[in-house]
Amino acid sequence: MDERTSIDRILDGRAWDDFCESLKDARGALFRETSPANAFDRAEGYRHLSRLLRVALERFVEHADPEHPRFYQMARADAKLGADNPDCRYQNCALDGSREYRIRGRRGTSTYLGIGTYYGSYGDGQPSGCSGYMDSADLVCDAEGRFEILLSQKPQPGNWIPMEPRTGSLIVREFFLDRATEIPVELEIDCLGVEGPPAPLDPAALDRAFQAASVFVKGSVDLFTGWSAGFAKRPNELHAPPDALRGPAHKAENQVFYHGYWKLDPDEALLITAKPPVCRYWNFQLNNYWLESLDYRYHPITVNKHSVKLEPDGSFRIVVSARDPGFGNWMDSAGHAHGTMGLRWNMAVDPPQPVCRVVRFDDLVAGR
Repeated sequence: MDERTSIDRILDGRAWDDFCESLKDARGALFRETSPANAFDRAEGYRHLSRLLRVALERFVEHADPEHPRFYQMARADAKLGADNPDCRYQNCALDGSREYRIRGRRGTSTYLGIGTYYGSYGDGQPSGCSGYMDSADLVCDAEGRFEILLSQKPQPGNWIPMEPRTGSLIVREFFLDRATEIPVELEIDCLGVEGPPAPLDPAALDRAFQAASVFVKGSVDLFTGWSAGFAKRPNELHAPPDALRGPAHKAENQVFYHGYWKLDPDEALLITAKPPVCRYWNFQLNNYWLESLDYRYHPITVNKHSVKLEPDGSFRIVVSARDPGFGNWMDSAGHAHGTMGLRWNMAVDPPQPVCRVVRFDDLVAGR
C-alpha cells in the first residue's frame, strides 16, 4: 500500500475501522469446529485474543522502530503464547537486516541464554525462521561477565550473530532454574550509524503497523490453534514435532521439545515418567488448550531440573491431576479438564522418550 493511500486511511478513519474489523477474523479462526465449545474454554480463548492483541500492539506500534531499537518482554505471566516457558524471560526488539547493530551486556547467572535474529512474522505469508543464533556457551565475556555482540550480514570478529536482508527481529531467551537466586542478563542495543532521537510519528507507518498487528493476531491463532488441534488427535501422549512444524514459531535452537495434549476425568491422573538425560536445562509444563502456560503464579504447573523430586533410580514421576497425590511432582490442572503440555530438553545427550499413562487417581495414591 502506497504512502498516500495510508495517509488517506488515517484521515478518513479506515485505518482504525479496518483494524477493528480484522479482529473478527481472528475470533473465527480461534473457534473452529475442533475447538472446545464450553464457556470456560471460550472465555480463556477470548482472553487469549486480548493478550495477543496486547503483544501485537507492543511489537508493531510501540517498539517497531529498527533504527532506535529497545527491548521489551513479549511473553510473560499476563501475556502468553506458543507454550511460553514459565522459567524463561523473553526479550524482543525490532531489527532491520540492512543495518548493523551492537549489543552490550553483562551475562548474569541464568542457566541458559540464547540470542537469535529472526525473519518473518506469524501470518504474514512470508518464510519464517532463524537467520543467526548465539548460545551463551559460545559467548565470549570479560572477567566481569561483560560482552559485546555485533549483528550484521557481513561476518565480524569476536561475538557475531548473522543477519539476512529479511531479518526483522531479535529474540532473547533466558532460562532460570531458580529465579529467586539467579541474576538476569543486562542488555542494551544500538543501531550503528544512527544518531539523534526518533522522528515524530509517521501517519502512514501507523496505518501499516495496525495492519501488521492484526495479521500477527490472526497468524498466531492460525499457527498455535492448529497445533492444539493436531496434538488433540493423540491425547495423553508426548511427541517431538518435526522442525518443519516448530520452525515458523521461531523456536529456540539446541532444544528438543515434546508437545502433547492431556485430557482427564475428575477421578483420573496422568502419570509421566522418564529419566532426565545429561542436559543443561529441562522443564515440564501444563498449558491450556490455547497453548498458554497455566497460571504459574498461583499453581504448581511446572517443574524443572532444579525443582524436580527424583526417584531412587534417578527418574522422575510427574502427576497431572486436580488433587495433590502427596508424592512425586504434582502438576495442578488448575480447574481445567484438558489442555496442552510440553517437555523441553536443552542441550541434551540422548534425550529419552517420556512415558505417559492415564491411571485412576485413587489407585495411584494407594499403590505409591
